[in-house]
Amino acid sequence: MPADTSHLPADPASTTALAARGLRMAAVDAADDAAVRAWVEADARGFHDGAPTDEFLAELRGDFALQRTIGVFDDALADPETPIATIAAWPAPVTLPGAEVDAWAISAVTVAPTHRRRGIATAMLEGELRTAADAGIPVAILTVSEATIYGRYGFGPVTWSSKFEADVRRAGWVGADTPGRVQLVGRDTAMATGRTLFDEARRATPGDVGLVGHRFDRLFGAPSDPAEQRKRRFVRYDDEAGTPRGLAIYHVTEDPHDWSAQVVEVDYLATTTDDAYRALWRYLFELDLVGTLRASLRSVDEPLRWLVQNPRMIRTTELREHLWARVLDAPAVLGARTYGGAGRLTLRVDDPLGFADGVFTVETDAEGRAVVSKTEAPDGALLEVPVDLLAPLLFGGVSAATLVAAGRLRERAAGDAATADRLLRAAHPPVLTTWF
Repeated sequence: MPADTSHLPADPASTTALAARGLRMAAVDAADDAAVRAWVEADARGFHDGAPTDEFLAELRGDFALQRTIGVFDDALADPETPIATIAAWPAPVTLPGAEVDAWAISAVTVAPTHRRRGIATAMLEGELRTAADAGIPVAILTVSEATIYGRYGFGPVTWSSKFEADVRRAGWVGADTPGRVQLVGRDTAMATGRTLFDEARRATPGDVGLVGHRFDRLFGAPSDPAEQRKRRFVRYDDEAGTPRGLAIYHVTEDPHDWSAQVVEVDYLATTTDDAYRALWRYLFELDLVGTLRASLRSVDEPLRWLVQNPRMIRTTELREHLWARVLDAPAVLGARTYGGAGRLTLRVDDPLGFADGVFTVETDAEGRAVVSKTEAPDGALLEVPVDLLAPLLFGGVSAATLVAAGRLRERAAGDAATADRLLRAAHPPVLTTWF
């Protein structure tokens, strides 16, 4: 993986394709303050955000040294140095069942409404895929605003997230006691704890992605927004030996109708042990002067529902896909993860862009370690997999049998999907706990 992706040039094939349409595609110089400001303003415009403040630009400044930032420009416009399209990407680790792999994290994909349907998004996204593949990065990932766009580029949803609201006074906590200690800590202590603990939790959570740049800092309250930062509270769980095993970040908002029934919003919660999980949720459920708890980006199989007497008091308010992934090097990803015991499975992957196209046989031992080979004459269980479903299967978040029932996968013989599920399914549904 390249150590400094900020200096990688724009993809030559995409640059040529857009030049034929009278557009200029170029990497943004991280040292050029004016160019950085123009790119950030274009990105904000694409998501209908306000113009960035100087404080926010300063907060983002370090990210430009970590990422490859691309703009598309129309030199015929009155302001030719403001991009009409943006995209950024950087290397980040993503967790698979039993392993992690390098990923190409793509973000800030925008096209100005004045330049729609000119092939700009296609050029940018396919350019990122080629860049990642050329750099030896086996998978591309992104979070999306619109779920209908990225399947055409081979991405599929690999994690689903839930948002829920709990009536903490009526739920009735029944979780077991924990032997460690819960303590409130300040922002600096919380950040120092989080740098190690969050990564440890991420490595144990399929679908989770390593935080890069300002995205970690913003969990603790954006430096560019002092009012938001002041609202954050931090609570840590230490085990009996005094080792931090969990950290929750939250803030409280007032209920205008009842000051004694305020709302606690859980901004982030990460734990590395079951004791820490129970202890921190119990703390949040039992806060004084609180009637409602809200949390988002949580697992679709949250253990919390089994820690209360009345699970109806925990109401899911949103369920949606979150992380999307696209396999670029099928043998590398197939060989990285662990499997559910000994077996043999063959996948015929159909990839119109050619990155992961082929027939791949996975042979696993009793410990779930795999040997992957590309073959022309498959035998044994076989699934025909469109490339946008390859990542969802490999992250372990969807059943092959479900996809066969939906008509999205084809099995060569009855029972092939069951074989795939025995090997591929993860112990817990994958989840991504942040945005990027």
